[in-house]
Amino acid sequence: MNNDVLTFDDLPKVVAELRDEVIGMKVLMLDLQKQQTHQVMKRVRRTMNVEEAAEYLRMPLNTLYMKLQKGEVPGSKPGKRWVLFNDELDKWLEVKRKNAVPMTVEEENLAILASHRRKPGKSSWINRQDGRTTKTKEA
Repeated sequence: MNNDVLTFDDLPKVVAELRDEVIGMKVLMLDLQKQQTHQVMKRVRRTMNVEEAAEYLRMPLNTLYMKLQKGEVPGSKPGKRWVLFNDELDKWLEVKRKNAVPMTVEEENLAILASHRRKPGKSSWINRQDGRTTKTKEA
């Protein structure tokens, strides 16, 4: 509707437009939910043997065995064979990154604000006669 003034006769048309917009938003929300559940399904925790983990990490098998024995790579050996989880390997890879994961603009701003917070010095507080403290203006 381009008119600023609505009449009673315009009401059915306006309600129909609103209904169409709500249905469109509902369809978009359902699509987003499907995408999110699909992404979660991709990240299902899965067990791997050493050969699968070496292929996943693109690491030589002997190197992986050596790192497992030293405890550098997360894995467990409940019996004779090593068991590794893909999500633990992903976390291990993230921790071992040489370059930090880039932060978003909001995260950078929060980090800057957090690094510049300081407690007021004793000179900025004075004791009044009644025992309460007040902040003074500094020139």
